[in-house]
Amino acid sequence: MAEARSAVSEPRVSKFEEDKTTAPDVLDAWRRGLLRRFFRTRNLIRNGMWPTSTWNLFALVTPLTALRLADWNAARPITNQLQKVEDLICLPTGCPVVIKSVIGSVVVGLGFFIVVLYVRRFTLRALLSYRGWMYEPPKSQSVLTLIWGAMVRIVSGRHPLLYSCQRSLPRMSVPTLKHTLEHLLESLKPLYGEDSEEFQALKSEAKVFEQTQGPKLQRMLVLKSWWSQNWVSDWWEKYVYLMSRSPLPINSNYYVMDQNSWVPTHRPTSRAATCIYQMMVVKQKLDREQFDPLVIRNTIPVCMAQYERVFSTSRIPGEDMDIIQHKDPSESKHIVVLRKGVFYKVNVFSPRNRPVPPQILEKQFQSILEDAEVHQDSLCMGEESLPALTTLDRTSWAKIRKEHFSQGVNKESLDILEGAIIFLNFDTHSFKDYSPRAKYLLHGDGKSIWFDKSMNLIFFSDGRFGMNNEHTFADAPVVAHVQEFNMLNEVIGLHNTDGYANPVPCEQTENVKPVRLIWNVDTNLGGRIKHAMEAHQQNCENLEIRVSDFQHFGKSFIKKCKVSPDAFLQMALQVTYFKNAGKFALTYEASMTRLYLAGRTETVRSLTTYSVDFVKAFLDKNVPREEKIRLMLRACHHHQIMYKDAMNGLGIDRHLFALYVASRGLGHDCEFLKKALSIPWTLSTSQQPQQQIFWAPDCSLPQYFDKVSPGGGFGPVSDDGYGVSYMIPGENRFFFHVSSKRNSGNTEARKFTDQLFQTLLEIQELFDAQPKS
Repeated sequence: MAEARSAVSEPRVSKFEEDKTTAPDVLDAWRRGLLRRFFRTRNLIRNGMWPTSTWNLFALVTPLTALRLADWNAARPITNQLQKVEDLICLPTGCPVVIKSVIGSVVVGLGFFIVVLYVRRFTLRALLSYRGWMYEPPKSQSVLTLIWGAMVRIVSGRHPLLYSCQRSLPRMSVPTLKHTLEHLLESLKPLYGEDSEEFQALKSEAKVFEQTQGPKLQRMLVLKSWWSQNWVSDWWEKYVYLMSRSPLPINSNYYVMDQNSWVPTHRPTSRAATCIYQMMVVKQKLDREQFDPLVIRNTIPVCMAQYERVFSTSRIPGEDMDIIQHKDPSESKHIVVLRKGVFYKVNVFSPRNRPVPPQILEKQFQSILEDAEVHQDSLCMGEESLPALTTLDRTSWAKIRKEHFSQGVNKESLDILEGAIIFLNFDTHSFKDYSPRAKYLLHGDGKSIWFDKSMNLIFFSDGRFGMNNEHTFADAPVVAHVQEFNMLNEVIGLHNTDGYANPVPCEQTENVKPVRLIWNVDTNLGGRIKHAMEAHQQNCENLEIRVSDFQHFGKSFIKKCKVSPDAFLQMALQVTYFKNAGKFALTYEASMTRLYLAGRTETVRSLTTYSVDFVKAFLDKNVPREEKIRLMLRACHHHQIMYKDAMNGLGIDRHLFALYVASRGLGHDCEFLKKALSIPWTLSTSQQPQQQIFWAPDCSLPQYFDKVSPGGGFGPVSDDGYGVSYMIPGENRFFFHVSSKRNSGNTEARKFTDQLFQTLLEIQELFDAQPKS
């Protein structure tokens, strides 16, 4: 049947495919390409000169030229040296003095400028390597830190572009082998018990490793740290993500939600139009480097390298290893829209490279909805479930892709899809509650999400939307930054009272209409799609997600307890897991290492002897209240130190991982490293960024209570464990996302969440009941 359909193309042609709009003329395309190359070159030069600037060069050359031409006696020591430089240049005989003076001054000034450039850059890199500021309270910093902060501001350049700070960021050093092994054993002591056979065996193996294989592998990592941007990030991307053969949904991709209860419009096409327009504005700003780099405490820059691949990126499956494909802005000017199994290519940039305004996108999206109703009945068997192929394990998907999508119309359509800026789906579902909507955003139904794309936008029939994101190209805070920009503008106002998109001034040009993508799904491919759908549906049914809003207290109460909000919640999670499982679990908390060049993440091992002492005391009715509080404050303080150590490159898990990769590269099979890395993360946790745009209003204000996002979440890392992410959006609430797998038999997301809320209230009662000082 599919062969017959492909032989007769007329029934498969929509009104969109008949569009005959002409491309921009050759001269205009050449002009725009030239301008694009000019601005890229200009940005490269500006980034290469930062923290200096062309004004610094001008300030050096101008006075030298003036001194040379004025020929003052007092300046003779300088002008004589300039004259020697002019003689060395070997200018033609009879060259005017003015020209010689200018050329000589430019040469000398340029030399001084290069010296100043590298002195400032390396000075700034050395200053940014200082980490004492992180271990001091912001309001009571030492004199040394205050002097350091002033020096950073003096040495730093003004008005940096998005990537200007990259060359001034310090490179992450490799922790010592002794440090990592000691902290590994310390982290496993509360899990196994110091006197247990498992712990004593690990302790002995660690000692042997430190004396035999360890030093050689450590030297290899140190050498790698000298020539690479980051000694672990490239291996992390390759071996943890690209070489993983597990399906992407639930196991790797994560989701992000929109506002918690407020919706700017209930018209999905109108909201999609404004969202896409805002994101194309973001994309254009990223391409032109018009975003300011993120800084901590308005002083310390973080690495922005992950922003390069936010848009126009796809993970391409391979039989042994996937690859990341990122399209240049000149090649990727469209999105792909899915509606009821029908795919469309939609140009979102005009011929003059400006974002298509929302009022035009709104009409195009509405036309797509109407056109899809006409064509959904003529789809080949299984064609409406094509996205299910991206839910397969990566090797199976790679083989199917090679067999069925390497030539012909399928290859053309797949190239368009994988080269798209964003994948967008107008879904027919709607979910009133957080939990079912979050669950759908994480794994879809096999027909709604192209999991290989860096960004999937799912618009529900009631106007709500969310995102599903591939994890290889960047970590969640980067995507959250893009989402925050869009949501902030939605709150400011992008729709009129009727819910339609507010018009944006635009050029009067003929816009290219959407083009329907054609697929050839034969019986063989249709059967494989059906198999993928069945397997994916089983995985979806096995997952449980609970998203809840805790409003009894928030950050303001925790501050009164004089502890870190993150540490406070981590201790609550430790208590809750012990209540839930009757034992302790190795706990993963993600932290960033973006204070270093090309840094990504590190692990904070939240289970410690201090947290165990607190949990046991907290659940013991015979322990006095004052002792429980003391133990919690001690555990929170230790956790906060560990978190800061992880941010400063002193974590142990990336080091263990890199040592293992190095051992495999040398042909060794290190049982100790394999054992240390195979202990399951039964409790995997992550705090989500609350607010990254510095000019955004305070989200804790009452008028934004219903407009903040609950954040997002992910699936459990261990089949017998929990995945927990949490958001602290203001002073008086928390959002929690808890995931588990039903077939475990030992985990239940709903029960865990209820126990967590109970624990938080018990801790609140503990502190409220203590005597006021």
